[in-house]
Amino acid sequence: MAGSFIEGRTLTTNVSLDCDVCIVGSGAGGATAARVLARAGLKVVVLEAGGYNRKDRFTMQEHETYPLLYQEGMRRSTVDLGIGILQGRTVGGGTVVNWTTSFRTPDHVLAHWRERYGLTALTTEALDPHWDEMEGRLGVYEVPEEQINANNRKLWDGADALGWSRERLRRNVRGCRQVGYCGMGCPFDAKQSALITLLPDAVEAGATVISDCDVRRLRIADGRVVAVEGRFHHPEEGDRLTGPTLVLRPQVCIVSGGAINTPALLMRSDLPDPQGRLGRRTFLHPVAATIGHFADTVAPYGGIPQSVASHHFVRRTEGMGFFLEAAPLHPVLFSGALTAHGPQHREAMEALPKTANVLALLVDGFDDSERGGSVTLDKDGSPRLEYHYTPRLWEAVRAGIEAGAKVLLAAGARRVLTPNEPPLEILGESSLHRLAEQVYVPNRVRLFSAHQMGGCAMGADPAESVVDSDLCHHDVRNLHVMDGSVLPTSLGVNPQFTIYGLVHRAATQLALRANAVKME
Repeated sequence: MAGSFIEGRTLTTNVSLDCDVCIVGSGAGGATAARVLARAGLKVVVLEAGGYNRKDRFTMQEHETYPLLYQEGMRRSTVDLGIGILQGRTVGGGTVVNWTTSFRTPDHVLAHWRERYGLTALTTEALDPHWDEMEGRLGVYEVPEEQINANNRKLWDGADALGWSRERLRRNVRGCRQVGYCGMGCPFDAKQSALITLLPDAVEAGATVISDCDVRRLRIADGRVVAVEGRFHHPEEGDRLTGPTLVLRPQVCIVSGGAINTPALLMRSDLPDPQGRLGRRTFLHPVAATIGHFADTVAPYGGIPQSVASHHFVRRTEGMGFFLEAAPLHPVLFSGALTAHGPQHREAMEALPKTANVLALLVDGFDDSERGGSVTLDKDGSPRLEYHYTPRLWEAVRAGIEAGAKVLLAAGARRVLTPNEPPLEILGESSLHRLAEQVYVPNRVRLFSAHQMGGCAMGADPAESVVDSDLCHHDVRNLHVMDGSVLPTSLGVNPQFTIYGLVHRAATQLALRANAVKME
């Protein structure tokens, strides 16, 4: 029997339901779990704080889609404002607004997790069938070289000229029209996000997906989740919780709110945390973007947003690793990323059609000195994220900016602007030494994050983790965490397919256990 999508904004009375499984969050993790468990015959209810936004609402207008589709209207940041946070908030979560890049977890990352965190079950061989399933459903393919746009081509050509390793990326799309607005939702339903694939699959199998529902608390009794409590709201009212209430009584609860919202919900729920691990070791792949101005037209706002990467520096022996990608540059996004002011800002904006960029994404969490971020609660129960900066991180920021500048210069840039405050203008490699003279502290270098990981880390030892390798909570028997918050380190690749693989594996095992209990 088919289920349904319900817009919570339309509800006028309180809701009270029993179900087999309640899933909080509908992104890569929550949608995957919903599909697996609903197809296994379980009664599944998915709750999403964001709206049920479909392609007719994806207008490709930044001023409309950022408030509609992102946490805090794309204004989320660390407490010190040093790192901007790009994170989805809509049915389908981050899969609706990401740039479709689809990496499996690198072997060396899984090996590190097995050795350092006792996650012996997580091998490439164990995860491959789950990635195979998800890639087949989501249409993942490698970008042909002829589809590399001019913006990504600068990274491709520059890395080649420098003798650095490079690769074409894999994407989850079908019938892509290459308009370049993936970060604002796909108006053609070409992006195979959870919104149009996994969640409809779950609904067809009987699941109910309810939007506009802010889950405030899990009720715990005798070591189990006995109720999930929330309230509905209308998007035009922001986060003011003025609507009807919701109470679900599940046999199993899965939290999939992401690496910032999931720890916050568990904290609001006063979950057991005897070792103080909840909300700790939140990693961000902090990003420093370097831009280059070219004589030819680049049009960085069109074409496939990400099609090329270089992992040449991902395992640096001299410090924290980083990898290089490109980002689409639309006017509002680009304007906010610039550290220039006044006439210099205007000049940079006027040069946008002939601008390319290189992102250096830092691979945080692999050294014992790297604590990453900490999620805590504000007075109103909303999440606060503080990030711990280290000399090792700032050295990698400088090295990543230098690598980005070298790539752009090698690709023919006439000048390069760095994300330092104020920006450093580089006209050739002879100017690169000036990077060492810059001040590297929060808000003197523009950083952002599109990849939030950790905060409910998995591990074999409850003393240093929140969930086990099956994503089961160590202390609450029927609670599971299935999203990017379970990652014990960052990845060195875009995280969506790591989440898909880990959750598909864990949800498949959970479905087998749940049905075995039903048959007893």
